[in-house]
Amino acid sequence: MPRSDTASEQAAPSSRARLIAPIASFSIGAIVVTTLFAIGAWQRRWIADDGLIVLRTIRNLLAGNGPVFNAGERVEANTSTLWTYVMWFFSWITGAEHTEYVALWVALILSVTAIPLAMYGTARLYGRRVTGPGVGLLLPLGAVVYITIPPARDFATSGLENGLTIFWVAALWCQLLAWARRRDAEPTRRTRAAFLALAFTAGLAPLVRPEGAVVGVLVLLVLFCSPIGWKMRVAMTAVAGALPVGYQIFRMGYYAVLVPNPAIAKDASGAKWSQGFTYLGNLFSPYTLILPVILAVVVGILLAVLARADRESISSPGEAEALSSLDAESSLDTETPDILDAHEPATTRERVASFWASFSAGMQSQRTVVITMLLAGAILSVYWLRQGGDFMHGRVLLTPMFILLLPVMVVPAVLPATVRTRSGQLRLAAAIGIVVSWGVTVWWGVSAHEKVLSNAPMDIGRDGIVDERRFYVTNMGNENPVTAEDYLDYPRMRAMVDRINELHATGGIILPSANYDQWYVAKLPDKMPEGKPREVTVYFLNLGMTSMNAPLDVRVIDQMGLAYPLAAHTARLPDGRIGHDKNLPSSWVVAESGGVSSGTGLPAFIPKREVMLAKLALTCPDTVDRFASYKDTWSFARFRHNLRQAAGFNSYRISRVPEYEIARCGLTLPDAGNEK
Repeated sequence: MPRSDTASEQAAPSSRARLIAPIASFSIGAIVVTTLFAIGAWQRRWIADDGLIVLRTIRNLLAGNGPVFNAGERVEANTSTLWTYVMWFFSWITGAEHTEYVALWVALILSVTAIPLAMYGTARLYGRRVTGPGVGLLLPLGAVVYITIPPARDFATSGLENGLTIFWVAALWCQLLAWARRRDAEPTRRTRAAFLALAFTAGLAPLVRPEGAVVGVLVLLVLFCSPIGWKMRVAMTAVAGALPVGYQIFRMGYYAVLVPNPAIAKDASGAKWSQGFTYLGNLFSPYTLILPVILAVVVGILLAVLARADRESISSPGEAEALSSLDAESSLDTETPDILDAHEPATTRERVASFWASFSAGMQSQRTVVITMLLAGAILSVYWLRQGGDFMHGRVLLTPMFILLLPVMVVPAVLPATVRTRSGQLRLAAAIGIVVSWGVTVWWGVSAHEKVLSNAPMDIGRDGIVDERRFYVTNMGNENPVTAEDYLDYPRMRAMVDRINELHATGGIILPSANYDQWYVAKLPDKMPEGKPREVTVYFLNLGMTSMNAPLDVRVIDQMGLAYPLAAHTARLPDGRIGHDKNLPSSWVVAESGGVSSGTGLPAFIPKREVMLAKLALTCPDTVDRFASYKDTWSFARFRHNLRQAAGFNSYRISRVPEYEIARCGLTLPDAGNEK
């Protein structure tokens, strides 16, 4: 016994010493990367015009008008449901006068926190590998790639849901890996609660972003197929589905559609592959992003080769001593235990049961977690390529890139205790390759972090893609536009506020003109049509700055349809700018808002005949039903009616040309000489 105790005492310091290098390297790397990201994000702080769109809904929620963009119109103008209610909660709890600062700080904190959280999850993935024989380091690689890209720092604030999205991804990554590490643990109340918490996080996916359902569904499939028993499968299904399914029912009954209105406005089901690859090049080209991506792939391959070597070495007597500190959990792919009887399956039923048991047991492994997340990132990337990307430089590819970088957020570089074995030589070569790749990535990050797009900052390129932050900063001469008041320096905004004040008593429809200091006004008749309120309506594409600089009793709508179902339900223009490929003519909004169509009071650029034809087109029964679905008083009867019609309204499209719409609907086109 004394000898055994002495041996243990001697071994303990050695074990503790092996922990110092990886813990120190990880801690230093995480602190440096997180600090640099926080500084970069703060220097580039701003709230985007689209971020201000979210805040208009928050203002209405706080005012008691419900989750709407315009009071009295049930339209979901925000793509991320969870971001809307996170913003509402913190705005309500803080009582902040300027919700823009709430958006700024919440987005910044979530964005910055996501980086060390993702790094921590990846460190746990490789933790035992760097505490074995030899000297191990954990070096930030994928984290350096992500924080270097200027759009990542731009959208760390911006008022959009990017920060929430990557924080959710990082949290899901950590939970998944923790679940995989518990594979051989006995089920307890605590592990069951942790499993259900993981299912709940995965179930939030469509509320974070609609396309995020790809990640959530893949994760939930892995959980469902793991060996958890049918009671837990039922429980996880209920926990994961309660909130998203409940909200979907509410959305259908309240908004009368299946998806947020921006998804209809942008026709998220459309395909623009060519534009998608242009968007990809627009992100990769300015920063030579292909270099760190290739290095990350090479490092990933090296780590996969090492994982395979670990599995083979575990069963190799010749290398047992060198790998004495490694166990099966240090590998991304551990052997699946045989949980069946030892006899060879004889019947088809036994073979199926054997296959399912083996397949199910393999679900709860780190290798499956890595494959699942990589698959989710790849699918999301392909989705955005098919969709055509976005009009904002890099924005929609940030989340897929973050997901694909998760397995290499930090990477292990281990100098083996011995190089006399084949395994030791392989580890030494891999360590050298990883350290060199890390060094080149850091060099790239230092040289690329301040590069910008080559197109002029005040213009939108021919491909329709723009560095959104740089565009507004340059056009307003403000390095950090945050509040709605800051956007009053954008062309037309001060003139719009003046027009609103002029028309506040009489009402009218405010339309943009080519002159940045002037707005056209379409007057309302002395007696308004039945059901049409006398109000001020502003019709402009820049929906965020417009709506946040207008009182809540002013109706604000847009040509593209983010907050205006009539425009959203028009057909997509095949050659339109990506993200802006719907454009409803002004005659429609004059007709729909009850404006004059004869006599004086109509701007000269709008033909009176077009307004009259638009009014006729709006009498189409299906269009009348669609307006009723979101404008009528909400009641249980309306809720039930909306539930039945939501699927149909989701795909409902009208022609933007009044004559074509009249023909589509089967109405009679009046003769030009008989119009009144």
